[in-house]
Amino acid sequence: MPILVRPVREQLEHDRVIRLLQAKLKRRHDVAINVGDEKTTGIKVGVGQMFPDLVLTSVDRGHRLEGIVEVETGESVNHLEAMAQWAHFGRTRAPFHLYVPAVAVEIARRLLTENKVDVAELWSYHTIGDQTRFTLVQRATTAGPTRAPAAAAVPRKAAPAAAPPPARSRKPAPPPRKAAPATRPAKGRAASRSKTVKSARTQKRR
Repeated sequence: MPILVRPVREQLEHDRVIRLLQAKLKRRHDVAINVGDEKTTGIKVGVGQMFPDLVLTSVDRGHRLEGIVEVETGESVNHLEAMAQWAHFGRTRAPFHLYVPAVAVEIARRLLTENKVDVAELWSYHTIGDQTRFTLVQRATTAGPTRAPAAAAVPRKAAPAAAPPPARSRKPAPPPRKAAPATRPAKGRAASRSKTVKSARTQKRR
């Protein structure tokens, strides 16, 4: 059975922490507490009913259950408490928040793992003088919405290569012109004429 009777000093500390959390959490929730032997607000767990230390509901008219808080002291962080209460609270749809003394954090982590307890948040608390400080130790990592597998990229069909522009029809090159016959230089003609005139004059003289 879980520990139901704590030493007086621990019970007073337990109830004081519950009231501190009530004042802290009432900003966002409607908070009901079960202090000491009081069982004012319960939740349905399976076929039975249980009474966590704090019950968080929405502030609207629906009073939807938004969280369950359990506060432990040094004596109540044990295997029996984990099996009898934590395991059941962890199976509810509402987030389960566990508060333990700072010196019992590692023990609480081991018990949560061994008993496969789903805890939304694990907090530690310690008192300095008349002040109690709360520290978030662990928060459950909730998986985001499953994304549809990315569709394989379908390679785009290569656009048909543009046909090269039609080659411009070129006119056949004209045949090379025949070289003009070489003309005799004018000097050669003049010399031949002068020879002819001289020969004619010579014949006349004869």
